[in-house]
Amino acid sequence: MSTHSPSLALNCHSERSEESPYSLLLLLVFLVLTPMLKAAPPAHGVSVTVNAAAHRVDIAIDGTPFTSYLWDTNQRKPVLYPLIAPDGTTVTRGYPFATRPGERVDHPHHAGLWFNYANVNNIDYWNNSDAIKPGARAKYGSIDHDRIVSARSGADSGELVTESTWYPSSDLPSVGSNQAPPILRQTTRYVFSRLTIDGKPARAIDMTVTLTALQTSVFHDDKDGMLGIRVAHFLESPTEKGGVFLDANGVPTKVAAADTAGATGVYRTSEGIAGDAVWSTRGRWCLLSGDTPAAGSKPGHPETIAIFDHTGNPGYPTYWHARGYGLFAANPLGAHIFDPKAPPMNFTIDKGASATFRYRVLILSSAVTDAEMNRQAGAFNSK
Repeated sequence: MSTHSPSLALNCHSERSEESPYSLLLLLVFLVLTPMLKAAPPAHGVSVTVNAAAHRVDIAIDGTPFTSYLWDTNQRKPVLYPLIAPDGTTVTRGYPFATRPGERVDHPHHAGLWFNYANVNNIDYWNNSDAIKPGARAKYGSIDHDRIVSARSGADSGELVTESTWYPSSDLPSVGSNQAPPILRQTTRYVFSRLTIDGKPARAIDMTVTLTALQTSVFHDDKDGMLGIRVAHFLESPTEKGGVFLDANGVPTKVAAADTAGATGVYRTSEGIAGDAVWSTRGRWCLLSGDTPAAGSKPGHPETIAIFDHTGNPGYPTYWHARGYGLFAANPLGAHIFDPKAPPMNFTIDKGASATFRYRVLILSSAVTDAEMNRQAGAFNSK
């Protein structure tokens, strides 16, 4: 595990009899601390640190955690978890990795931030997790991480490029060992940035996802897709009553009418729609804002998550699959499921062809105006 060069090791050994106890002590300190210093994120800038052995890539801004790319999970797809705002507030739900007091524990496949879809060639990629019984897993697909293509840190942004494969069956327990014929290859470019908006710090994740069809792939019109985030309890709607929700296979998931104390989240879209009415509507962007819980004499303060659609995306402007219980998702490939007057979309990628999806996720420890959101949307779409 030595970090010094072979020549240094040889010299240290041959001259040991002439060294003082102090020099030996200094050498020991050097050998112990050097690996630790190399592993520590830089105090300034955006660091992207790959830890392949632990199946994770950690992203930090000015030495403080932002998020991690994880692929050794029971979720059957890579995820970003958690998402942490500029002031250190975690804006994603802890479950299923960890459970915080007052959180809902439904939908174990809702973990951090993810990208998938509920019905591709009649296989459900959205709802899969270890909670699916072994006998039913043939109906659920998995997205297996293949490799880190590149990782780069920088002063104001860092970049991570990954490759994954969509498999039509997930009956094998080990991610990465699926031998079923794959249907899609996914290349994802993440850009993690620190920004200043209205004089206040913000964090951004730009995702460019390219899907290449290894077999002709039909994304049947469905409500569960495509870019999803499961948010912390304080960002849930105070009017949420729970209910029973069906997945693409008709399997029900019950969302309990949990205690809404401390839930303050309100959705708002580019079209001026707010609250629970946002679900199934379309818009260029959607934000979710709410107040953190008070801590003693310290009052709560606003935190905001926003998702921006891109003009080049299929189905633009996207439908918002935004639920009061904490699911915040952009679904560009549902149409009839959200609007009975619209024909089914059934988006198809022919074998050998590709489709690209671009999104920006913005996180602020403050409220944000519609005018500023429109400016940010314009900046994103100019890229």
